[in-house]
This record gives sequence, structure tokens and C-alpha cells, in this order.
Amino acid sequence: MIVAPEPDNDRPRGRGHIVLYALALTVAALLLIAVVVFKGIILPPIIRNAIATQPPPTQTVSTIKAAYDDWQPELRAVGSLRAVNGADIAAEVAGIVASIEFKSGDEVPAGTILVRLRDEDDLARLKSLETQADLARIVAERDRRQLAAKAISQATLDNDEASLRSARALADEQRAIAAKKLIRAPFAGRVGIRQVDLGQYLAAGTAVVTLQQLDPIFVDFSVPQQAYDRMKPGAAVTLAVDAFPGKTFAGEIAAADPKIDTATRNVLVRATLHNPEGKLIPGMYGTVTIAAGTPERYLTLPQAAISFSSYGNTVYVVDEKAPDAAGHRLLAARQTFVTTGATRGDQVAVLTGIKEGELVVTAGQIKLHNGSPVAINDTVQPTNDPNPKPVEK
Repeated sequence: MIVAPEPDNDRPRGRGHIVLYALALTVAALLLIAVVVFKGIILPPIIRNAIATQPPPTQTVSTIKAAYDDWQPELRAVGSLRAVNGADIAAEVAGIVASIEFKSGDEVPAGTILVRLRDEDDLARLKSLETQADLARIVAERDRRQLAAKAISQATLDNDEASLRSARALADEQRAIAAKKLIRAPFAGRVGIRQVDLGQYLAAGTAVVTLQQLDPIFVDFSVPQQAYDRMKPGAAVTLAVDAFPGKTFAGEIAAADPKIDTATRNVLVRATLHNPEGKLIPGMYGTVTIAAGTPERYLTLPQAAISFSSYGNTVYVVDEKAPDAAGHRLLAARQTFVTTGATRGDQVAVLTGIKEGELVVTAGQIKLHNGSPVAINDTVQPTNDPNPKPVEK
């Protein structure tokens, strides 16, 4: 019986394992040497002193002087435009279009005839009724003279005067019917695109054209119920619409609903906007900005000047130190914690931590620490716009 020999675990391994062990020991030794050298343990004292006395490099930064600015409390809402007077002009009575007296897009004064319907038969009947009314008037006047001469009774005069009033009423009714064959503008405004043609038969109530009064124009918007008390008539508002980038339209609050919508807890507010050029038209929507309250003064900085973090917000203030032996001006950065308030566009209000007139670093903070020497170069500044607008490129 042949028995295989058991493996000898104490037998030396191959040359490859020995090389790996040697490399690992070499790397560990080099790391240890690097740490010792870095800590300055084996550097000569003269070299350590030279490194310690080497001044830190001067960092170039941009700065801004902290100053107070007036902040107007504002509310923003999305509003919808509607005309002060706007209507789809329609025919009151049926008829056939005889003439069209306007062009699409015209500005028309109140009372302008827009469309004429055929009215020959109505006018003919009106003349007949006016003739009967004239005859009834003549009879009534003759009866008054005869009654004075006691040639007829009072009852006869009363009957003829009643006939006169009836004849006049019938003539007035027919006159009103004939007048309805002339479709007029009930108020001044701009007409839209006509919706009828010559010779077309119009049933009563058929729309002819839209008429909108554009100056002034209303904008309706909703605000939370907490802002209801600030929606005072006369408060200034501005409107911005996508159709006219960079342009705003001024106006004032006209009224607010005396009730709150129970579904949204919002209140409907209406403002009147000046629109002399007629650029705003009903149905547009836009962003309404309401000046709510009196302006407040805050120390204002660009948001780029502040380093925001969970443990506190900080800024770097530039202090001037005593000049060096050569008389050169020396500047150093000092980190300080600040308390921030509301934001406005690219700006932020600073409540505590800095004073008016202090130089605050706006760019280059990442290179700084307390006491870092700095040089100021303000040729490049971060955005500092209270009302930035997107720019299409």
C-alpha cells in the first residue's frame, strides 16, 4: 500500500512571495520616513525655522463695501388680464347684413355703427304708424276745441286722446325695432376680427365682432388670506408678461373681494393697469408684483459674498494692518459669522455680523483663512442685481 506524503506547511514558499514581502516592507518604511520628515522630526532646526518664518502667499480677491439699501416688501402672484369693458357684440333681432361699417382691428368710439341690417320694411311700417299718430293728434286737438264750444262730450275727448297715446306708443315701438337693425358699439374700444359677411342672415343673438376697451385694463390675481389687510386700494403694482421681456406695466389696486375662497383660502384682488399703447390684451397672464408695506433698510451684500453652511454663515472682511517697514499698505482677511435675512434676486440682507462701510470679500474666499494677506482687484464682480432677469443666448 502506497501512502502519499502529507504537504509540509513549513516548507519555504516560492521566490515570488518573498519579493512581495520585501516590497511591502519597503513601502511601509518609506511611508514612515515621509511622516517623520513631514512632522519635522528629523529636519535640521535651521530648515524648520526657515519654513516657519516663510510668509503666507498674498491672495487676490474682489470686494464690496457693505452699505444700507431700501428693501420694499413685495408679494408676487400670477394674474390674468381682462378688459374694463369687453363684449361680443351680437344682433338683437334677426336680419340680413346690408353693410359692414368697420375693419378688423379698428379703434372705434362709443355709438359707432358697426353693422347695418336690412330695415326697409321696418322703416315703412314706422312711417305708417307715425302717420296714424299724426292723425290721432289732429283729432285730439279738434276735440279739445269742440269741447270748449260744448260741441262734444268729455268722454269723446278722453277716448280720442287715448287713441293718440296708443298710436304714439306703437310708433315708438316700431322706431326701436328699426334702430336695432343698426348694430352699434356700446363703448369705445378696439374691435376684433369680424365674424359676418355681406348678405349673411343673422339670427337674434349671433355674434358680429368682439369689442374690448384696452386702456385702462384690469388684472385679477389671488393672494393668501394673510395678505388681505395689505391689499389697500391705491397700492402700487407692476405687471410683467412673457410677451414683452424686460418691460413692466404700472398700476394700482382697485379693489379686493370681501370674501375668502374656502377651497383655497385665497382672496381675489383686482388692479387697474395703464395701457395707453394697447399692448396688453384680455386673456394674457403675467406676474404681478405688489408693494406691500413700507420700505425697510438693510445692510445688503451679494449672495456670492456669503459662505452658507449648517454650522453658520460666514463672510471674510478685509482689515488694514499697520504698514510694513517699506511703508507698503498691508491687508488681511478676517472671517466673521453673520446672520442673514431675506433675499432679493442676487442680494441678501445681513442682520448682524458686519458694519456699514466694511470691505467684504465677494470672490476668492475659498483661498482664505483668518489672517490671510490679500490684494484687492475689483475688476470682476459677481452679479448683484435685486431683480435679475433670464437672458436668452
